[in-house]
Amino acid sequence: MHLQPLAALEDNCIWLLRDDDGRALIVDPGDAAPVLAALDTTPAPHAILLTHHHGDHIGGVAPLLQRWPDLPVIAPHDARIALATRRVGDGDMVEAGAWRFQVIEIPGHTRSHIAFFGDGLLFCGDTLFSLGCGRLFEGTPAQMLTSLHTLASLPGDTLVCCGHEYTLANAAFALNVDPGNAALRDRATQARALREAGRPTLPATLVSERACNPFLRSNEPAIRTALAAHLGRMPADAVDAFAELRHWKDGFRA
Repeated sequence: MHLQPLAALEDNCIWLLRDDDGRALIVDPGDAAPVLAALDTTPAPHAILLTHHHGDHIGGVAPLLQRWPDLPVIAPHDARIALATRRVGDGDMVEAGAWRFQVIEIPGHTRSHIAFFGDGLLFCGDTLFSLGCGRLFEGTPAQMLTSLHTLASLPGDTLVCCGHEYTLANAAFALNVDPGNAALRDRATQARALREAGRPTLPATLVSERACNPFLRSNEPAIRTALAAHLGRMPADAVDAFAELRHWKDGFRA
């Protein structure tokens, strides 16, 4: 198994998962060009997996289907993804090549967002980022918090394969909120070194995210204390803490 992140558009991350024969699984191809270049001399891919309907995650599907017309396109139940050949929801299983993935519904960023989990990998689109989480475009804070808790409950050695290379920007906010977190400081230093070397910061391990990501720790005392100082009041409950943390991040400038 070979996992490969492809840089695309401004900061998107398209994922390729290849088997020993070179056949790939393609996740969230917002742009076809890097995928076609990477798979130019390989056998036809197994399938495309889509986590949600945003154009920077599905924009490359049509050109890829021109190249491989019979390629399965597996997507959530959302009519805005017109080229899907199979719709899946919570608890469904997806088999592609040698891999088997469980579908997990994780609304918040969008109402129909899903993740694919299997073989130690989590393709989570724009719900969970390294050191951050997605904006709430269609869902509620309560939905997003539940989705993040669902993902955080997966095994710690799971590799988080998210949809954007946002780690350094997320680290700046996380350190502002949680400056006493030694694991976070180490992760930020590591991420900076990787980017300076021209390498991706992804994937990240879930155990690292549980230790460092403020959105997975929004109800922890250190985060609640920072929120109280920022808001001038203590958050009312876990959902309020998460909602205010996300709102703080929305307006944050390093």
